[in-house]
Amino acid sequence: MTWKYGNPVQIEFGVDNFDKLPELIAGRSYALVTYGEPFFDELTQRLEKAAGAATLIIRDVAPNPDYRLLSEQTKRFATLRSQPDIIVALGGGSVIDSAKVFAAASGDFEKVKTYLEIQKGAERLSAVPIIAVPTTAGTGSEVTCWGTVWDETSGKKYSLARPSLYPTHAVVDPRLMLGKPRLLTVSTGLDALSHALESLWNVNGNPVSANHAVFAARSILSVLPKLAANLGSIELRTQMAMAALFAGLAFSNTKTAIAHSLSYPITLRYGVQHGIACSFSLPMVLRSVQGAGGLCEDSLKQIFGPDLRCGADDLEQFLTTLGISCNPSAYNIERKEWRELIEDSLQGERGRNFLGSHDRLREASDSVRLPLAQTA
Repeated sequence: MTWKYGNPVQIEFGVDNFDKLPELIAGRSYALVTYGEPFFDELTQRLEKAAGAATLIIRDVAPNPDYRLLSEQTKRFATLRSQPDIIVALGGGSVIDSAKVFAAASGDFEKVKTYLEIQKGAERLSAVPIIAVPTTAGTGSEVTCWGTVWDETSGKKYSLARPSLYPTHAVVDPRLMLGKPRLLTVSTGLDALSHALESLWNVNGNPVSANHAVFAARSILSVLPKLAANLGSIELRTQMAMAALFAGLAFSNTKTAIAHSLSYPITLRYGVQHGIACSFSLPMVLRSVQGAGGLCEDSLKQIFGPDLRCGADDLEQFLTTLGISCNPSAYNIERKEWRELIEDSLQGERGRNFLGSHDRLREASDSVRLPLAQTA
């Protein structure tokens, strides 16, 4: 067996680590990418007081960053007298993904658009260093080198993937995650669970990513229900932030697989939140990989026990307890469309990472064990 693992991001993990940002900025000029909400306004004021004024602040980041908005935001960088030395991304996955676009565009979104659509022009992309400060526990974008970009007009999703887009630093401060509402907490937590599991049934899996994934998945299965019932616990927020970080470290080397490939059209067509769209199919996929053997099955048994069929049932019950139905019809997806989505997803880039049997996945897709119950 041959494998490799690498991740260049320096991680600063701990409560109140936000205060380390001025030291990491170290007097350099910086642009700040964040949200335009009171919580983030207060953090912005704290940062500027300690590190100096930002040369540019992008406050209007939206969920699922789209061509149209990203193009307009990128133009603001072009108006600067000089480009910032670094970009500080303070927020959730959409903020960090947007920052990666700005780091690669250097004021010209068309360069990024061309690269996304025809995979040419990599030499024209820039690489402004990024300091990522996640305020949710889920996306793992602070330790990966890609960002998700949406073209809602044409109904397409792209991944901007460049080794130079790994953030230089990930500042993970669980205190910044306090106060997040239940649905966001659950959705981002399930995104992290999906990252962990998707890195296991993956042709790119390796022993290091598998160790990270097992730790992450076992932690999330234990912690997330408790956190959903006690959103103000800094201890549980810290445990969840750690689990999400390790899930990010796992899939930073493998990318995702079939559940994510399925999720993208579901988010585009039906507006289902990403973390839910990529997680409600996890029990189905788990049922399909029984007997896969090797590192994948060994790792999954460390998480779910020796009987993966029972493990899949337990995972479905876990999701249902959190209010997530595993029945596609709960998201207005009819049986015929569900089968078509699976066939299309198997052909997609992330679908091709799936190491399981396509026939067994199709068979598993025809079995919905639990009723609709609750929905997202």
